Amino acid sequence: QVQLVESGGGLQQAGGSLRLSCAASGLPFSSFVMGWFRQAPGKEREFVAAIRWAIGSTAYADSVKGRFTISRDNAKKTVYLQMNSLKPEDTAVYYCALDITVVVRTTAHEYDYWGQGTQVTVSS
Repeated sequence: QVQLVESGGGLQQAGGSLRLSCAASGLPFSSFVMGWFRQAPGKEREFVAAIRWAIGSTAYADSVKGRFTISRDNAKKTVYLQMNSLKPEDTAVYYCALDITVVVRTTAHEYDYWGQGTQVTVSS
């Protein structure tokens, strides 16, 4: 079955950088979208970024545009989220997710598979 395993979270000062990784296994299909979402305490899970695996096109939430970059390594079946110029409001649990579709969607409930999440904490 499909498994998504995130890594790379941690504690960083405001203005710093972190890179998250999500390794996927058990992929029986070639057309899908990989996304990153985040959830802060007391808030709903929100879209951060997504990439169409086959062609590499990307989408970002306005709050991270220009600071975060999503990319993928097809050979390693891994998606990355490079986070620069971090802000305290970026503090959240970050989740990797997979959507069996060719259209980038930004709503959490539309994604089919989820990783376990990794904590990102940004101090001021």
